[in-house]
Amino acid sequence: MIVITGATGTIGSEIVRQLAARDVRVRAMTRNPERARVPAEVEVVRGDYHDLDSIAAAMTGADAAFLVGVLGPDDAETDRALVRTARDVGVRRIVKLSAIGTGDPEVGRVGTWHMPGEQAVSQSGLEWTILRPSSFASNTLSWADAIRSGQPVPNLTGTGSQGVIDPRDIAAVAVEALVTPDHSGRIYTLTGPALLTCADQVTTLATVLGYQLDVVDVPEDVAREHMIASGMSPGFADGALAGQAYVRAGGNATLTDDVRRVLGRAPRSYAEWVADHAAAFTQTLADQSTT
Repeated sequence: MIVITGATGTIGSEIVRQLAARDVRVRAMTRNPERARVPAEVEVVRGDYHDLDSIAAAMTGADAAFLVGVLGPDDAETDRALVRTARDVGVRRIVKLSAIGTGDPEVGRVGTWHMPGEQAVSQSGLEWTILRPSSFASNTLSWADAIRSGQPVPNLTGTGSQGVIDPRDIAAVAVEALVTPDHSGRIYTLTGPALLTCADQVTTLATVLGYQLDVVDVPEDVAREHMIASGMSPGFADGALAGQAYVRAGGNATLTDDVRRVLGRAPRSYAEWVADHAAAFTQTLADQSTT
């Protein structure tokens, strides 16, 4: 039995799907089980990070667990508690989702957010694997509203490039680490096959979607104001902006061969991801063309 925390999120939901396709027993943990959309054979259980009894119940009987902590400047104890609870109820193998640049002082405070969880995992006495993915290809879904309405894509990272990775590849690596001990004690930095700037990604989107897209640089103070207005705490916004500044300065221009090393194949390209998710960017435009 493998329990997946964050089972309705970007990575967790894909891990659940891939494990179920391999006929592995899966338990999907979510705060709202009634809203979960999972394969019929998957067990869905309630688990709330602020209710450790529910976490313990969800993990009891599991051999392995995929852990997604609550990413933020004040969530160190949440990550530690997840690891501690998993160990206490008998989980033997942990795969933790972290982030590229964790532990690098140049990243700023955001680079410390996953450190307590990583340390708890590596000191747990269990089999463990840590995944540090680069920027998700799916992050560009945040551009969809602008694209649908004919507005320019907002750019917070300037000419900084990143090894943008398809979330399906992150999930596939997690699956391998969950079902076999072969990756125990490893920290994998997961990237796509190419370094891409924001402008590169927009060009790819324009090519796949078949129409011109523009890009506009967003000043940091404007971005901060927008983040706080959307509900982010000032601490979270400042950490996120520090991460964007790190990318702008070229700090995240990293490519690795870790996906190929684990999966035996090259990672998917950003263009492949866009081709498979084009409808998310075009639906409204298509509707408008018929009115």
